[in-house]
This record gives sequence, C-alpha cells and structure tokens, in this order.
Amino acid sequence: MAFANISFEEALVLEAYEEDISDEGETLLAFELLDKSKEPILHRNYARFDLNQFDETECKEMFRFRKEDIPRLAEALRMPNKFTGYQGTTCDSIEGLCLLLRRLAYPCPYVDLIPLFGRAKQEISIISNLALDAIYSVHRHLLNSSTAPWMSPRNLAGYCEAIHNKGAALDNCWSFVDGTVRPICRPGRSQRLVYNGHKRVHSLKYQSVVAANDLIVNMFGPVEGKRHDARIFVEFGLQHQLQLHSFDGHSRPLCIYGDPAYPVTLHVQGPFKDGAN
Repeated sequence: MAFANISFEEALVLEAYEEDISDEGETLLAFELLDKSKEPILHRNYARFDLNQFDETECKEMFRFRKEDIPRLAEALRMPNKFTGYQGTTCDSIEGLCLLLRRLAYPCPYVDLIPLFGRAKQEISIISNLALDAIYSVHRHLLNSSTAPWMSPRNLAGYCEAIHNKGAALDNCWSFVDGTVRPICRPGRSQRLVYNGHKRVHSLKYQSVVAANDLIVNMFGPVEGKRHDARIFVEFGLQHQLQLHSFDGHSRPLCIYGDPAYPVTLHVQGPFKDGAN
C-alpha cells in the first residue's frame, strides 16, 4: 500500500497496522518514538546549569534576585533538596528554583531555556511544574489568608498612604481587585459553561486582590469562564472578609478598588458607572 507525504518508516508502521501485525497501541507508540527521533537534541551542546557561573548582574537580570539571595529563597520556600520527574529527570533545589524564576521573570517558550539549563525542553517543562507544585503545596494558604503578617492594620494603612501619594483621590484604598480570563481549548462537553461571551473564548476565570506592595493577598479560582466578576466576588465571600479585616489601626474602614463590575459598598469602591451623565 502506498502512503503520500509520510516517511518510509511511517509507511512501514501504517502497513504493519493495516495487515494486523501490530495493534493500535503499538502503532501509536511507534509514531510517538518516530516523532521524538525527529526533534533536534539541542541540549547536548550546552553545559548543565551552575549558579556559580553567573555574576550578580546576570542573576538580577535573569532571575530578578541577587545571587546570594537565591539559596536563602530556596530555604525560605522550603524547596525539596531534589526534584524527581515521573520519567526519571532529577535536579537540585537551586536549579529547580532558578528555572521557575526564569520562567516567571519573562514569558518564554521552553526551547529558549535550553542554552541556559542544558536540558531538553521536556525536562525543563517537568522541572518547572515540579518547582511550582512544591511552592504551591506548602504556601497556598497564603493566597487566601486575611491574617497574614502583611495584612496587619498598620501595613494596610501604609498601603493606603502609598496609593494616595501616587495621586489617588481615595486615602483609604489599600488594594485592587479584578477577574482574570485564561483561555483554554474548547472542551468536548459543557462548552457553554466555560464560554466567556465578553472575551469570546472558552476559558477559566480567577479573581485576585493585589496590594500596594505588589503581592497577591487573595486569590480565588478557577471557576467557569462564563461567571461574572460580581458573582465570583459574592461566592468567594470576599465582602465578608473585608468586613472583618479591612480596617486601619484606628478602626477606620478601608476599601479595595474594582472596576464597574463590582458592587460599591463601604469596603469596595470603583469608578462612576455612568460617567457620561
């Protein structure tokens, strides 16, 4: 049997399947191995990552941290001494953290990190996810905590002062709230649940509260992409948390600022909904 636009090896695999020499699983595995054989093994030309090879300027530029602070950060985040992927890939805590920091410092495809870490893009992907999962598993409670150290009345008052000094009319606003739409592939089922009509994409939504110190002090999600920001705000219970904790040291009510989608209350402020009139 003749096959067009495929290699000789692929034709042999298909012919074996057509003649019942191999089953469907063996055929798929054969094609997967053929695909991997076509990928250029770029990482073999580069040395493995070593933080000692970088100077202070390079560390600040690539990882956004000073060189001497990266080991301290790994310790503070309680990173495991060794990461081990499901297929056997291993690396130490410093390499795993630096790989994640580089990914977070600037969006880039995995293939761009091959020269820096001397690993295949599949390994880079696995290690990046392992490092992220390690941090999230230990510190995820901080994303939904209203009693963290940086949420003290004294710090909230400092956030308000910083925002007001930047020209904000409000002198009691300490953070900003908004929903984020993250597009996803169109699902095979329940498409309407995740379809966001405003952005016209299938998506998941998250809601975050960002304080004046650039920290996300509250995160909720994911939820279905069709949900309105105001509904997420109510279901999350953020209003109740603000009523309990959004005060300065003198018991003055403080607020967060959101777009017109959010209800205006004592602890939530926003722009005029009909500014033209």
